[in-house]
Amino acid sequence: MTDTPAKATFASLNLPASLQKALDEVGYEIPSDIQVKTIPPLLEGCDVIGQAQTGTGKTAAFALPILAKIDCRKKQTQCLVLAPTRELAIQVAEAFQRYAHYMPGFQVAPIYGGADYRTQLKQLDRGAQVIVGTPGRVMDHMRRGSLKLDHLAHLVLDEADEMLRMGFIDDVEWVMSQLPEQRQIALFSATMPTAIRKIASDYLNDPQHITVTQKTVTATSIRQRVWMISGASKLDGLTRILEVEDFDGLIIFARTKIATTELADKLQARGFAAAALNGDMAQNAREQVISQLKKGRLDIVVATDVAARGLDVERITHVVNYDIPQDPEAYVHRIGRTGRAGRKGEAILFAANREQRLLRMIERTTGQPIELMRLPSATDVADAKAEKIRDQIAIGLKRKGLDTAKEFVFHLADQLEVSAADIAAVLAMELGYAQKRAQPEMLESDIRESVSERRSPRPNDARKRKSESAKTKGKSKTKTKAKKRDAGKPSAKARRPAKPVEQDGARKPRKRKANSSSF
Repeated sequence: MTDTPAKATFASLNLPASLQKALDEVGYEIPSDIQVKTIPPLLEGCDVIGQAQTGTGKTAAFALPILAKIDCRKKQTQCLVLAPTRELAIQVAEAFQRYAHYMPGFQVAPIYGGADYRTQLKQLDRGAQVIVGTPGRVMDHMRRGSLKLDHLAHLVLDEADEMLRMGFIDDVEWVMSQLPEQRQIALFSATMPTAIRKIASDYLNDPQHITVTQKTVTATSIRQRVWMISGASKLDGLTRILEVEDFDGLIIFARTKIATTELADKLQARGFAAAALNGDMAQNAREQVISQLKKGRLDIVVATDVAARGLDVERITHVVNYDIPQDPEAYVHRIGRTGRAGRKGEAILFAANREQRLLRMIERTTGQPIELMRLPSATDVADAKAEKIRDQIAIGLKRKGLDTAKEFVFHLADQLEVSAADIAAVLAMELGYAQKRAQPEMLESDIRESVSERRSPRPNDARKRKSESAKTKGKSKTKTKAKKRDAGKPSAKARRPAKPVEQDGARKPRKRKANSSSF
């Protein structure tokens, strides 16, 4: 395949006018490499294997040519897209609907586990030309007879390597074994494990292999850093990073479902707008979390690998790997949630010294070194907070109605008999920028640095302490000899204790001597 033409446009790809009009509305002008290389062979009816990283526009690469060949007058299922997660299935279905905006009669139905069967059955009964679903739920409907593939013309395997990693490969092969003989298959995957290559060999007919040539597996627009955990609390370190980093939306990846909930609760307690996203949550709750993240009502989502698959939220600027993934390919998928469509992104990885091997494996897989990150100090956090309030003030000074606010402040100052500076200081405290808040709790690493600085003596101080130590030893020897000389002398008579004092007319009993006759 040739390289992408310098001036390639969607208009040059021979798409129908209805699709071109929809693309113009959403602002698509320049197709990505995978789109330029994939759309023409799919329009010609060829089977395709597309290998490209996440966030490169694979959805449009297969959705647009398939929509160009869909007959909206027929209500049978003409295209099936298999996706590894519910979130990705919903996203792909939304993309089909958006591109088909000017195609009257077009219907798409997402079917996935965790949702009500009755709603999905109604969608299938109405007759959707495109079905987007997860392998397990697609199998269920096929066995029930509610999903028929007799008229299927197109099959898409999206994120095939992820379906393999999640254990869906047997379900995928079962679905593919039920397909009509005459059909077109497009397989998309960020990586190509042996099992995926076998499926391609068994089911695809003379496919065209399309690989987007890149120097690295991960996008170069993503800055990758690693914090080597050494004695410090991960939660405290994460808090410092969140306080210093300038992020809009952020995803934190944890290894287990329980960890996502616990970490989200702890971040909420520390004042962050955070929520968990995992497979144990009801589907409507998961969709609500994603919606809140998109709308800016949530800033941080703590998710598992599976739950975050398919997330494409423009405001995600940072990805934090709170737990290092055991599979380097999972790391590629994780950080692909940011830096999408050419945007800049930040990826931060937490790794312990015992996880050095995993770190090296990730670097070999991505083809680029990961920058070592220094944990922000207490001073860095204080400076970052001060910078934020300066920015807030600078923005506020440009707002209209500032004169009215000034009059209110001066009037309030007169009433309280204080200065405007006192009122500003109180407001700063309410915003959390008081001096005490600006000095975060010291981590163990900070304490070790401080102690090491105190313990490193100057040469003059060391000589001074040696001379003082010698003098102290001489004095102690003199005192010991004096004690030995005084040991034989009779001791002075002890002073008699004062008589007990009477209180409230009650006389305290006297203590009797040990040699009293009463014993």
